[in-house]
Amino acid sequence: MYLWIKAFHLIFVIAFMAGMLIHPRYKLHQLTSKPGEPLFEAMKSASKKLRAIILTPSIILVWILGIAMIALNPSLFEQGWFHVKLLLVVILTGLHGYFVSLGRKIDNGETISARRLKLLNEFPFVLLIVIVIMVIVRPF
Repeated sequence: MYLWIKAFHLIFVIAFMAGMLIHPRYKLHQLTSKPGEPLFEAMKSASKKLRAIILTPSIILVWILGIAMIALNPSLFEQGWFHVKLLLVVILTGLHGYFVSLGRKIDNGETISARRLKLLNEFPFVLLIVIVIMVIVRPF
């Protein structure tokens, strides 16, 4: 049972990360136009669907399945790498909330720095790199 939970956990991590990498790009495209223009409305709609269909369900399932794995294998808490991974996952979850918040501001016509959004777009991937290293290499 543990391996099935782990497999689905990974599937939803991949879906979540795909959404986290594309959502800021949608918003960058949206920033190049004004509310009411076709591109603005198309990106607004696409990002709303991305949140509703991929991002939010995926992060919920990642957490549920992750907690299930911990319940089945509580010895994970005894390993240092797991503490780092868990901290980074909490940060990534907070970043998801921040992206949603920024997206709603853009949807409402507020101006957000494109440079800031471009830099933020790279952050989930950096976190993913460290998380994967923690899980696979288990350096400590």
